[in-house]
Amino acid sequence: MGFFKKLFSDEPDKKMDEDEFYNVTTEEALEEADKSGSKMILMEPRAYSESQQIADHLKNRNSVVVNLKRVTSDQAKRIIDFLTGTLYAIGGDLENIGGGIYLCTPKNVSVQGKITDEEGKGKEKEKLEDEIDW
Repeated sequence: MGFFKKLFSDEPDKKMDEDEFYNVTTEEALEEADKSGSKMILMEPRAYSESQQIADHLKNRNSVVVNLKRVTSDQAKRIIDFLTGTLYAIGGDLENIGGGIYLCTPKNVSVQGKITDEEGKGKEKEKLEDEIDW
C-alpha cells in the first residue's frame, strides 16, 4: 500500500543531483562491468590459434571486435568460420563493420542499426540501374 501512496502522492520526490548520479569513479564503473559481464573486447589476432581466446570471451558473454587485417586471407576465413560456429552455438551474432573488422556479440547483447560501406553503396546503385529499364 505504501508503494501506491508514494506513486500517487502530491509530494515532490527528493531529486538526485545530476553530479551525484554521474560522479562514479573508474574503479566503480569497472567493478560494475565485471559484475554484469558487459565488456567490449578488442582483438587483433595474428594467427588462427588466437580464435579460441576470442571464443572464450564470447562464452563469458563479452562482445568482441575482431580486426583481421594482420592475418592472411586464408587464416581470416578460418577464424571467421570458427567464430561463426561459436556464435551459432551460443546464439550470438556476427556483423561486418568495416574492411576486415567484425563485431561478435553474444546472445545477451542486442545490436541495432547498420553500417554501410561506401564501395558497397556504389555497387548497389549500379545493380539497381542495371535492373531498371529506362
